[in-house]
Amino acid sequence: MSEGLTARTISVTGHGGDEIEAYLAVPDDEATSRGSVVVIHHMPGYDSSTKEIVRKFAANGYAALMPNLYYREAPGASPDDAAATARAQGGVPDDRLVGDVAGAAGQLRGLARSNGKVGVIGYCSGGRQSFLAACSLDLDAAVDCYGACIVSPPPAGAPVTLTPIVGMAKDLSCPLLGLFGADDKLPTPQETAELSKVLDELGKPHEFHAYEGAGHAFFAVNRPAYRPEAANDGWQRIWDFYGKYLAG
Repeated sequence: MSEGLTARTISVTGHGGDEIEAYLAVPDDEATSRGSVVVIHHMPGYDSSTKEIVRKFAANGYAALMPNLYYREAPGASPDDAAATARAQGGVPDDRLVGDVAGAAGQLRGLARSNGKVGVIGYCSGGRQSFLAACSLDLDAAVDCYGACIVSPPPAGAPVTLTPIVGMAKDLSCPLLGLFGADDKLPTPQETAELSKVLDELGKPHEFHAYEGAGHAFFAVNRPAYRPEAANDGWQRIWDFYGKYLAG
């Protein structure tokens, strides 16, 4: 754990050269080099709980950066209002997401004491987007926390317009860690098993874990869905995974 960290709002160049808001946290220690993580927020948006996750990575020795994926739709708006606006427009387009993550990764690689290694992690819709980014960009490690609509389209009436992206699995650029709830309905255990099968057939390194008694959003400490045992084990697996592929 780091003795201290510095966190602040910055601007990064995202898709199409757009300047967007982002939240950066870096350890205060004088490590000669460190890995970095792009944090992709969940569908509720660029909120205080996800900023806390960014700081958590910094406290554990990684520089972390979260782009505000809804900034174009509602600059300066509250996370709830910005998320509502983004959902009304069908969500974040896949190509824009990839461009924004690419800009965030470039920003992290340019930081002092960066070792050049960048991972990505996402929750909920961000889990799908983490997989998308890892199949579209040259990254070093990716974590998908209960990302849906990778294998199957969203259910009828869903507030976003998404298409399955399992066909991109052949382009996965890095090892993938997947953390899922066995009681989740989006994605279902069957969808998770199908994705794992595809990755096995392609020879793509991955490890998936499904937690009994946990559903969607089991990492979210401010929600009834929070499952401490699953979340604590999940965090340990994240530290082990990033320690293997990003640290040093």
